[in-house]
Amino acid sequence: MKISGMGLRGGAAAGLSLLIALSGATAWAQDKNAPVVGRPVPGGWTMQPGASDIRYDQIHFHDVILMPIITAIAVLVLVLLLWVMIRYNKRANPTPARWSHNTAIEIIWTVVPVLVLMIIAIFSFPLLFKEHQLPERPYLTVKATGYQWYWGYAYPDQKIDEITSNLMPEDKADPGLYILQADKPMVVPVNRLIRVQVTGADVIHSFSMPAFGVKIDAVPGKLNETWFKADKIGKFYGQCAQLCGLQHTFMPIEIDVVSDADFATWVAAHKGVLSSNVGPPAPSSVQVEQTVLKNGPNVGAASATGATPALQSTAAGAKAGPAAK
Repeated sequence: MKISGMGLRGGAAAGLSLLIALSGATAWAQDKNAPVVGRPVPGGWTMQPGASDIRYDQIHFHDVILMPIITAIAVLVLVLLLWVMIRYNKRANPTPARWSHNTAIEIIWTVVPVLVLMIIAIFSFPLLFKEHQLPERPYLTVKATGYQWYWGYAYPDQKIDEITSNLMPEDKADPGLYILQADKPMVVPVNRLIRVQVTGADVIHSFSMPAFGVKIDAVPGKLNETWFKADKIGKFYGQCAQLCGLQHTFMPIEIDVVSDADFATWVAAHKGVLSSNVGPPAPSSVQVEQTVLKNGPNVGAASATGATPALQSTAAGAKAGPAAK
């Protein structure tokens, strides 16, 4: 049987078009208004829908940048393998060639991967910087400590000592949420920038919340820091993502995102206080830049935060004092 080069190229083009269309369908399926947000679903094959800007950017980067590139490379390699097997097998090519090098091909397979990596870097670096740099003054700070095998959450701004969060027993967990649901979840207000300081008490754990695009190691003796700003009220589930011992599977992370009023009620119920550090939402980076350009760097740095003199003095004292636990 003879297979023409044109037919092979046509079939490869059709296959490439189909796979790219499927990868595009993944992006369409991951709309931020998807019905199931904050938890895995049985039979799910796409990325978990998001509830924060970081997560939306991660999904876009995966579906629109990485998937087409990965699909194109996989199809190219498959086509090359088929071509070599068909065109250069013993029957089709009984007299093998004697050459062993081709300068043009070697330049191509060196330059093209470099260009691919550069394209990925152009889109991935801004996302990495956004993930690791707090964009504005946090509304509140939560210290998350990983233990074998549970989590502890402390709210230093609200003067709330560590709350122990264990796995919800199977007979009390909601249907389909066993191993995801916690008896005492982390509670935060919606549309507020939350700083999470993460550490470990015994071995290395990992604080992972897919819906917010958060994953950071909890290392004993080290305080790592991440952030999120949830834009939906609801319950969101994650888990320790670092193998940490016998019951690693049984240390879930549950974050309940509530309204400002409900958060104030929760703080009062835990005998905490809405400290002076908790104020109105911090301005965007554009607002800060406009204020600095208008009033000068010294004035803008203080006024752009929207802080009152009392809050400014509190912030100054915090800088001069010891680091927060």
